[in-house]
Amino acid sequence: MSYLERWRPIAQDGLLAGVVAVLLAVNAIAARNPTVLDLAAVLAGSLGLVWWRRAPLVALSVSTACMLVYAVHAVPGPPAAFPVLVSVFAAVRYGHRLPAALAGAVFLGAYLSAALATVTDRPAFETVQGTTLLLGWFLAAGVTGTVTRHRQAYLEQAEQRAAEAERTREEVARRRAGEERLRIARELHDSLTHSISVIKVQAGVAVHLARKRGEEVPAALLAIQEASGDAMRELRATLEVLRDEPATAPPPEATAGDAEDEPPADPAPSGLDRLDDLVQRARSIGLPTTVTVEGDRRALPPEVDRAAYRIVQEALTNVSRHAGGAAAEVRVEYAPAELVVQVDDDGAASADAPPVPGTGLLGMRERVTALGGRLRTEPRPEGGFTVRAELPLREPA
Repeated sequence: MSYLERWRPIAQDGLLAGVVAVLLAVNAIAARNPTVLDLAAVLAGSLGLVWWRRAPLVALSVSTACMLVYAVHAVPGPPAAFPVLVSVFAAVRYGHRLPAALAGAVFLGAYLSAALATVTDRPAFETVQGTTLLLGWFLAAGVTGTVTRHRQAYLEQAEQRAAEAERTREEVARRRAGEERLRIARELHDSLTHSISVIKVQAGVAVHLARKRGEEVPAALLAIQEASGDAMRELRATLEVLRDEPATAPPPEATAGDAEDEPPADPAPSGLDRLDDLVQRARSIGLPTTVTVEGDRRALPPEVDRAAYRIVQEALTNVSRHAGGAAAEVRVEYAPAELVVQVDDDGAASADAPPVPGTGLLGMRERVTALGGRLRTEPRPEGGFTVRAELPLREPA
């Protein structure tokens, strides 16, 4: 709550009390020569309204007592009841109906008695009639306070129901999201786990037979074996994330048909600590790759570390797929406030015929944007393509 919002009700109550005090003081001075006691009672009874919102019983007690003194001593007429009416309304609004009824009854009784005892220039019927009119005002104040209280209660209940409905919608959305994650995990497990396991087993068998025969194992075959193992570990880690299970627990659907010699999934996702393995794999499939690291290597936030690795991985994959015969250069810069990752190739891409962005580049941009960074993907002036990501080493705004 801001400063103005906190003090606005107090200022409004003070303004109300001041206006009532001025009006009653002017009325007292205009009606007859008031005494100091009359003016003091008017001012005290009116200024008691400052607490009608925060302490309604205090306002009711002060205004009733002071205006009783003024009404009995000066018999000013109906205006003397104004502060008491406001206090009765406030007391009923905040649930103090019995004190409000007692205060109204005491004030009306004392007012009627004083008027009958001191006023001799008009019939008693007129005095009783004026008191009856005041009684109607008090009843109206009580009814208005009751209606306001019920309306406030209804609004609070409506807000509670709206908040409950919002919580219910959020719970339903979370439950549906959880069910969708489980469905995706099942689909990934059923469709990919077996296939990747078969690839790894077959590659392992081929490597074993080649070594058994004394032949040189092709680098591409070793790359397939290593890549399939990494894919299996990352797939299992992804399945565990989707299922919200500890990383050391195997997927429930794992069967004996899966590769039995698979190591458990990595407890942490891939990061730049595996950059050398990634570059070596790219070289093994025929992609000349150089690496330059600038700055002092240090621990990175997990999200930044993972995003940097994925960006280099996707960029090298794109070079091997779309820039045949090209060479790649990976540059990692550890700056004080950010991590810069850049992958350049000398392929055939040019500004006149830029490549069409695919799912990989879209995924890069989503990762970088989620971290509050900047991504530049465009053909190089001298030919080839560049991917440059600047990742801040702090929480995104």
